[in-house]
Amino acid sequence: MLRWTITFIILAIIAGILGFGGIAAGAAGIAKILFFIFIVLFIISLITGRKKI
Repeated sequence: MLRWTITFIILAIIAGILGFGGIAAGAAGIAKILFFIFIVLFIISLITGRKKI
């Protein structure tokens, strides 16, 4: 999921440089959402951890 976030951030940067404001804003918004989902899942995995049997 972090790969998708990085992909959308790069897409937003390229679109912003080329002057496509709407596309850049959309890609940045998607990147933000994916980043926060990644952070939440990462924290949940840290809390639960691996359980040894």
